[in-house]
Amino acid sequence: MVYRFRIILDNDTDDDVFRDLEIRETDTLEDLHNSITQAFGFDGIEMASFYLSDEDWNQGEEIPMFDTGDVQGDVRLMSETAINHVVHEAKTRLIYVYDFFNMWTFYVELAEIIEAAEGTDYPNLMYVHGQIPTEAPLKRFEAEDEFDDYNEFDDDFDVDDYESLDFDENWN
Repeated sequence: MVYRFRIILDNDTDDDVFRDLEIRETDTLEDLHNSITQAFGFDGIEMASFYLSDEDWNQGEEIPMFDTGDVQGDVRLMSETAINHVVHEAKTRLIYVYDFFNMWTFYVELAEIIEAAEGTDYPNLMYVHGQIPTEAPLKRFEAEDEFDDYNEFDDDFDVDDYESLDFDENWN
């Protein structure tokens, strides 16, 4: 079977930038990585990772190019992970980050699963829309609203109440 993906650049402009490509379900995430870098015109020499994602595009488990974990062998790698082991009809989304200094971020979504067409070479770049900017879109990292009212000095501790400190009891 062949998976058809739409890979969309995460940017804050009105200009959509995406590529549609086909790749065999048994190819690896490294093959998908190589296809994405070629489709967007990158040289492919920078570090990259895929992240599992849910329907709300929340970032999950990382699947990197190289094992950077504390314990060698604990991390799934792109080169060892078949696409159909992480993407299927029930789980259709991945996040792809290329070049961690610039943080090119892409949403990768499975559009459909089809039979392989005879005479077609895969991976196959099907459609190109939009020009990739010369620089990666800026990422803004914002804290959740739950921390807006946090006051580190609001702990009900009275600094003038020396009676409750029991200096004699805890004195060395």
